[in-house]
Amino acid sequence: MGEMIMKVSNLKKSYKGLPVLKGVHFTVKRGSIFALLGSNGAGKTTTVKILSTLLAFDSGDIEIDGINIKNAKKVREKISLTGQYAAVDEVLTGRENLNMICALRNVSNKQKLVEDLLVRFELTEAADRHVSTYSGGMRRKLDIAMSLIGSPSVIFLDEPTTGLDPQSRLALWDTIQALSDSGITIFLTTQYLEEAERLADYIAILNEGVITAEGTVRELKKRMPSGMIAFTFKTVAHMTQAVDLVKDYNPRIDKKSLTMSISVNEGINQVTDILTCLKDGNAQVFNFEQKLPTLEDVFLGLINEESRAG
Repeated sequence: MGEMIMKVSNLKKSYKGLPVLKGVHFTVKRGSIFALLGSNGAGKTTTVKILSTLLAFDSGDIEIDGINIKNAKKVREKISLTGQYAAVDEVLTGRENLNMICALRNVSNKQKLVEDLLVRFELTEAADRHVSTYSGGMRRKLDIAMSLIGSPSVIFLDEPTTGLDPQSRLALWDTIQALSDSGITIFLTTQYLEEAERLADYIAILNEGVITAEGTVRELKKRMPSGMIAFTFKTVAHMTQAVDLVKDYNPRIDKKSLTMSISVNEGINQVTDILTCLKDGNAQVFNFEQKLPTLEDVFLGLINEESRAG
């Protein structure tokens, strides 16, 4: 998994004079799951559309599986795209949808391929039902199954689990991991940071039109404090009192959950000092726990850093 299957350098794109991508750089390893994260409007979908040859870009260099993206026809033979909404024909059955893509892709031995895909994605029992009767999770599985026809080297998954219930989301995570294990490169965008933390081998964070941070989950977490301690209170008054006692430690509060959180990066002594301040001030703490940083903490921290710097 050391070979780079995708190389993006100095990618720029503007809409009506408004810069969206201001010089994006990254590489993707073959057979990996690469996650592109960013706030709404950061340019994730624009990037995916450009890489999948659906949108022209202003300048930059892009190479996918050894092919310059300017040779769009050749690139399309190597890739497949599953967008934010399942691109399935609801009038057709699941089997008919697969057969249609096989015909468009001019695939040989399509009957065996269709049967194999139905089995692989656990759609055999529903194969001859109209897709209009499918659940959201089943439609998404069919959509991804259709994207595998033609044996792509890279599959772009643009927010693939949006709108799915938790059970369907977990099942789709297993499907995505299995695709990667089979050697297919996955380029993933997602709103769910837990999803990226669970699946991604490598993550890039897109903010204000540039990649502001990248690395493995472990590498990104190292950029944050070693953890947090979170305190829960029964009343707003109790929380307000505690915040005043430890204000020098820059506490963050959540009024809805009556929670106060403090980043700790100086080890046990800092934790002890905070607890001592609360104890000596007779703070009415209902519960407290120590938390390790999550990818969400990293993401929000980096975005906030960029905002303050801006």
